[in-house]
Amino acid sequence: MLSRDDVDRARRRLAGRVWRTPVVRCEELDALAGARLWLKAENLQRGGSFKVRGALLAVEELAAAGSRGVIAQSTGNHAIAVALAAAEHKLPTVVVLPSDAPAAKVRRVRKAGAEAVLVGTTLAERVAVVEELRGRYGYDVVDPYQNPHVVAGQGTAVAELIRQVTTAAGRLDAVVVPIGGGSAVAGACLAATGEDLAVVGAEPENVPAFTAALHAGGPVTVPSRHTLADGLRPDRIGDLPFSLAHRAVTGVVTVPEAAIAEAMRAALLHARLLVEPAAATALAAALDGAVDGATDVGVLLSGGNVEPGLIASLLTDR
Repeated sequence: MLSRDDVDRARRRLAGRVWRTPVVRCEELDALAGARLWLKAENLQRGGSFKVRGALLAVEELAAAGSRGVIAQSTGNHAIAVALAAAEHKLPTVVVLPSDAPAAKVRRVRKAGAEAVLVGTTLAERVAVVEELRGRYGYDVVDPYQNPHVVAGQGTAVAELIRQVTTAAGRLDAVVVPIGGGSAVAGACLAATGEDLAVVGAEPENVPAFTAALHAGGPVTVPSRHTLADGLRPDRIGDLPFSLAHRAVTGVVTVPEAAIAEAMRAALLHARLLVEPAAATALAAALDGAVDGATDVGVLLSGGNVEPGLIASLLTDR
């Protein structure tokens, strides 16, 4: 089982390889939230998201073991991160994305040198194609949820946030992170071990995979409905993230689509931060008072790979 020590080791291994993204403050957002928000701007990270943290570690392990190439399935950001990490080791890469994946994310995957295969809209469809490709090519799979190096690497974003806030102002009462397949919330729970810090997850109301898993006592597949937060579309929480987070997480907020859109607008207009809908889901939960009585709340703005057309529509269709 992973622990806080694994996150600390991951942080040391990533030193100088990922960017120490800033923590942004915004008085207007504080007023809306009724608390001081500390925004961890991973939208400014390499590859446009925090996902590069875990991908660098996982691919490095495979390259050291003599991997012939790597395969990954993703809704977008993990695919970009794996493509970038594999390029460092000159490993051939194939990534499987939903057929309706945002064009901006598909372009970034291909620009990094990976082959992009677009198929279906559900997690099960992507996993099936990954297995087929693994049999065909003999490549290694970099799973976005089940790989322990990925989970530990993702936890370094929140570990870094905690250290930055502690240096600047004391301590956080809580941290809010988005939930898709679960690596972010699992990594956050590991990073928060021993910190007297509430970890709150935020997921789209239309894809409440973690909430359903909590009710069922384990991961279950939920109906795949459309959500603006394309990065949080996995319809089933990963087994490893669930095992790490289901007892450690303080709570989970399900966020309506309108609130995700409004949080994107608020981040851009008030904080001057361009974030994708997945990151805005966490911000929306924080703005809605995700943790009662919290004074200082960290928010993981997980990524910024967003379609230009979506930005334009959010700013004009109000």
